[in-house]
Amino acid sequence: MSSDNPHRLVLTKKSHACVRLQRDGRTLVVDPGGFSEADAAVGADAILVTHEHPDHFSEKHLRTALEANAAAEIWTLRSVAEKLSAAFPGRVHTVGHGDTFRAAGFDVQVHGELHAVIHPDIPRITNVGFLVDGSVFHPGDALTVPDRPVETLLLPVMAPWSKISEVIDYVREVGPRRAYDIHDALLTDLARPIYDGQIGALGGAEHNRLAPGESARL
Repeated sequence: MSSDNPHRLVLTKKSHACVRLQRDGRTLVVDPGGFSEADAAVGADAILVTHEHPDHFSEKHLRTALEANAAAEIWTLRSVAEKLSAAFPGRVHTVGHGDTFRAAGFDVQVHGELHAVIHPDIPRITNVGFLVDGSVFHPGDALTVPDRPVETLLLPVMAPWSKISEVIDYVREVGPRRAYDIHDALLTDLARPIYDGQIGALGGAEHNRLAPGESARL
């Protein structure tokens, strides 16, 4: 990680779909779920949660973070907010597609409404994606394409609801400058070089992968 500009956004990968974004001493955490480290959200000034599935939403992780920092707040959709708002009045905010807000010094825009189709027999739940500072997009469990340019796409690289051709086409459709893999806990080490090679060769954007705990300046 370079240190050429201390005001640049720093992306730190946590396990699976969770990331930490830091700038100027403030920390924003997205999707600290059950596959992520127990302290993934500890130290956060603001937390965003895309949907209610347990690999993205861990009530225990969120309660730990909110109790550790009395000023920390959460922005999420209704299904998650309803589980936490009574315990933390005034600190849990419900958002939906088209909303904009400021969280811990970060400007956030909300894009998307539904989770990707897992199977036609499984009802679709709500899911929102977050575009942070008009630059970094975390789509949650969906292939949502924001209606504005994205510089850094956090790419759900492997999920029960996707295949690699869809992942590649998603990168092409969003057209980011770079993509960083997320949603990768189920991707084995044997498969990673295959995904890296095909997404990198066909996606049309710089493709990157960070191990949990690794960081990059954006």
